[in-house]
Amino acid sequence: MGLNMLVVEKLVEKLMALALTLIVLLVFSNVVGRYALGTSFAGAEELSRLLFVWLVFLGAILTLRRRAHLGVELVQARLPRWARKCCAIATHVLTLYALWLFLEGSWVQTKIGMTTYSTVLRFPNAFIASAGLVCAASMLLIVGSNLLKILLNRPDAFMAGDPVSGGTP
Repeated sequence: MGLNMLVVEKLVEKLMALALTLIVLLVFSNVVGRYALGTSFAGAEELSRLLFVWLVFLGAILTLRRRAHLGVELVQARLPRWARKCCAIATHVLTLYALWLFLEGSWVQTKIGMTTYSTVLRFPNAFIASAGLVCAASMLLIVGSNLLKILLNRPDAFMAGDPVSGGTP
C-alpha cells in the first residue's frame, strides 16, 4: 500500500474518532443539561445525527479498503483460480453497478439538500446526503482499481477465496 493511502486512512480514522468524540460529548451534555439544568441544546440531536451519518459512511469506506466486511468464501476457496477470477469479475462488475446507482441517488439527494435545511440548526441537508456521495465515489475507486488489477493479472489483486496474505491492500 502506498504511503499516500496510509496517510489518507490515518486522516479518515482521526476524523472518525473526532466525530465519535463529538457525538458522545453532545449527547452526554444534553442528558446532563436536561436532568441537571432542565434545559438542553436543541441542535445537539441534529448535529449528532449528521456526525453519525458521516461516521458510518467513512467507516464503510475504510472497511472496504481493508477488506474487513463479513463474507463467506467457502465456495470460492474450493474453485480453481480461473473460476475464482470469473466470479471476482462478475461480482466486481455488479458491485460497480450498484455503487453507480448509489452515487446517482446520492447526487440527486445532495442537489435536493442544497435547497432544504435542517429544522433547528438550518444547515443544508446536502451535508448529510454528501456523505453518500463521498462513500459511493470512494468505493467506486476502490472496487474499480481492484477489478483492473484482476483483469491485468496483477499479483496484488484480491479475489474472494484467495489464500490469506499477511497484510492489507
